[in-house]
Amino acid sequence: EAVAAWDRGDRAGAQQALSRSRSYLAPVIEMAFTSGPADASRLEAEAETRFARLESGFRLLDSVAQLAPLLGLFGTVLGMIEAFQSLQQAGAQVDPSLLAGGIWVALLTTAVGLAVAMPTALVLSWFEARMDAERVTAGRAISTILFPQGAATAAAPAGGAVPAGA
Repeated sequence: EAVAAWDRGDRAGAQQALSRSRSYLAPVIEMAFTSGPADASRLEAEAETRFARLESGFRLLDSVAQLAPLLGLFGTVLGMIEAFQSLQQAGAQVDPSLLAGGIWVALLTTAVGLAVAMPTALVLSWFEARMDAERVTAGRAISTILFPQGAATAAAPAGGAVPAGA
């Protein structure tokens, strides 16, 4: 809203809309309002710093999504070890129910690992896509503020005539 007002040439409306904004990029937008085109790289660096802070938790989500299936696999191995130990201890009197406990542990840990990993991977993927979209939005906002269309149309002669020598 603030960027659109700025682009229309409504500086007061842009400042007012920005004061109501709760966006994490509001400080960058405010810096852009008082900057010029020469500050574009500084503004982009500030926006990127803010994105990096937001993304700092992504590594934890990624680790959980990757480690949960491995923990499930570890439980599977432990469950199968338990099942084979039961078989070994039973000797000649093998009863299928001896295997059930170990296999149950193996299947349960696999299921829990996958139940944790799958939604975590989906959430992480959604966050990453959202951050990519926000980066594009931030770049457009900075560009729009530094080079507003309202300024170009306000400077153009009435009636769309091209000035002599242009």
